[in-house]
Amino acid sequence: MIQRPYTVLLLVPTGIGAAVGGYAGDALPVARAIAQVADRLITHPNVLNGAQLYWPMPNALYVEGYGLDQFAAGRWTLRPVHQNRIGVIFDQAIEPELQLRHLQVMNAARATLGLNIADYVITDQPLGVSLRTSEQGASWGTIEQPDSLLRAAEQLIRLAGAQAIAVVARFPDDADSVALQQYRYGQGTDGLAGAEAVISHLVVREFQVPCAHAPALTPLPLDPAVSPRAAAEELGYTFLPCVLVGLSRAPQFGSGLPEPGDVQASEVDAILTPWSACGGGALLALANRPNLRVIAVSDNKTALQVPPEALGIRAIKVQSYLEALGVLVAHRAGVEPTSLCPELTHLQPLVSSIAQVGA
Repeated sequence: MIQRPYTVLLLVPTGIGAAVGGYAGDALPVARAIAQVADRLITHPNVLNGAQLYWPMPNALYVEGYGLDQFAAGRWTLRPVHQNRIGVIFDQAIEPELQLRHLQVMNAARATLGLNIADYVITDQPLGVSLRTSEQGASWGTIEQPDSLLRAAEQLIRLAGAQAIAVVARFPDDADSVALQQYRYGQGTDGLAGAEAVISHLVVREFQVPCAHAPALTPLPLDPAVSPRAAAEELGYTFLPCVLVGLSRAPQFGSGLPEPGDVQASEVDAILTPWSACGGGALLALANRPNLRVIAVSDNKTALQVPPEALGIRAIKVQSYLEALGVLVAHRAGVEPTSLCPELTHLQPLVSSIAQVGA
């Protein structure tokens, strides 16, 4: 019997303090494991970016959050590519030495990894990134000069033929903040993630090309107590390597009639999400589609309290990603997961149930 590719969407919303996926690419092991179960894994940069660490997965589609929402809503398709030509935007606020570190990454990616990197552009104004944290602990942010960002992206696309955009913006240094220390020790929220999402959303919404962001920051002082989950961000001067690798094969976005090989929202078979973070656009657009499994992981705690039950989403609640992998294996095999449990409830007649409701 011929079956279509089994497709899994892995969601870990950014900037919400997720216990797994809220740090420096620490959901990569989850993604790697799922990629062995699924024919296709769709996920976002927040899951796959580990600063200078990354892991190539031929069957993983690296999709920015706004593009993911458009895909899930059925407005865009995902069009796999062999290679993208990447253009890089530098914030004018980046100091010359720090900019040089990032330029060295770009040249190293060309020479060592063979990536196709176009020219770079420096914004005509400092972008003016500011960071915020909500009372619930989720991070967000703003940029003062969004038009400058968009002008730079347009130049790269129009003049350099860029098919994907990496943005390097100067983020505020705050080495002494309590929130940063908590994050480094594996206890807090990524204070940069919310603002990073704003930047990439702007570019993807305006130009419909893949985009991801790498913050430019002054390296922090060495600290032996840094959590393993945050340690990837302590290894060097830039976070750009993983972004360039991800964008190099990020799928293009298709609108209008699908082309052969395009991945459509109707092909998603299962979604994994933290149990407490079920309010995202992609999940809400897909959640109650027939034959789709939503798997909610309870031990991936977040700063939110939006469980699937509150939104009327039918979900299988599991404790861990290890358990979630078992559900995926069963689902792919066409085995109802509850049949693997030692006890099964009795089936009830539908007519009686309807009569009781009517009474």
